[in-house]
Amino acid sequence: MEKTDIAVVGGGAAGMLAAAVAAERGARVLLIERNKVLGRKLRITGKGRCNLTNDSSVNDALESVTTGARFMQSAMNGFTPRDAMRLFESLGVPLKTERGYRVFPKSDNASDVADALGRHMEEAGVKLKHARVRGIDTVDGRVSGLAVSGASVECGAVILATGGMSYPATGSTGDGYEIAKRLGHTVTPLRGSLVPLEADPEICSGLQGLTLKNVRLSLFDGGKKPVFEDFGELLFTHFGLSGPLALSASAHMREVDSKKYHVLIDMKPALDEKKLDLRVLRDFEKYSNRDFSNSLGDLLSRTMIPVIVGKSAVAPDAKVHSITRAQRLDLVRLIKALRFDIDRPRPVEEAIVTSGGIALKEINPRTMGSKLVKGLYFAGEIIDADAYTGGFNLQIAWSTANAAGHGAYEGMEAHL
Repeated sequence: MEKTDIAVVGGGAAGMLAAAVAAERGARVLLIERNKVLGRKLRITGKGRCNLTNDSSVNDALESVTTGARFMQSAMNGFTPRDAMRLFESLGVPLKTERGYRVFPKSDNASDVADALGRHMEEAGVKLKHARVRGIDTVDGRVSGLAVSGASVECGAVILATGGMSYPATGSTGDGYEIAKRLGHTVTPLRGSLVPLEADPEICSGLQGLTLKNVRLSLFDGGKKPVFEDFGELLFTHFGLSGPLALSASAHMREVDSKKYHVLIDMKPALDEKKLDLRVLRDFEKYSNRDFSNSLGDLLSRTMIPVIVGKSAVAPDAKVHSITRAQRLDLVRLIKALRFDIDRPRPVEEAIVTSGGIALKEINPRTMGSKLVKGLYFAGEIIDADAYTGGFNLQIAWSTANAAGHGAYEGMEAHL
């Protein structure tokens, strides 16, 4: 039987940092990871570039947390975005800040971040074991050890940092949820967040590869007011909508089985309807003898024109000079509010993060300790907290890992 003070289950972003934090405090720490390579998901995040945090204040970062913002206040103040930046700089990973205050390694190589965490753990004295954890043993409501494939580990505390359900090929297969459930914890419904949206495949497939920049997207759940609205970039795929705007919108689609969602795309958000009408009128005067379908090249991309023409009330071969004012105003409204009905988000396996997880009411927000089982702690995507794209989800991982590492050490000390 192997003995340690703290066992960390999961060698991803949160697990590696939590292990290093606890070991630096002086605990004997064993990290158990089923994969042969640490940080597999971390190595592919941000398309392999790793948007590791956002250079924003704690308040601004918390505003970007879509689930669990109040819960995250203590942990985020305990380990801020600036703390994360300082940590990685100190670990030999030079950083740069890009549009939207997104922070990346200067190398644009996510493996540099994962490798730095691996070195950080090793230098702190963390031991590594490659195995699959079957369950957590308890005695009188307190953690006593782990059942590990073919063996057992005796320990006084366990940090579960097994990730979510997204990208299962990296090892995030939901094992941690089942382990926590067997100990009495509640797992809230799991779904993909920051995931593309399936919408009107017949039209979207014809727009596949088209990127719209500087547009506004508004998401509606059947009501008159949008549940999400933002300005930025949108990408059309063969199945629907992707890109930063669609991914962020997906974080607000919590009732896909009971509500009908749709989006409106404003392709000219810098112009109100009156100014856009004047712009269209100038183009129509310029191309007054052309067919309607050949008159929009100065205003819209070539790929988008057939869609707008098809959705308008004007025949494609109608001469521009014959278009009425009412038809022109309908065209303006269409450009300002192009509608796509959302069929569903893509599967959780394709999501950047998993929404849902260990119920926050069952976790101490200061220590990440379980309120049900003494000596059990959580860190990272396994808990029911997630955020918009932009580095905020990894910041949740860093902040909860720091809290769990300190919490597990302090809990161990108190128990001795």
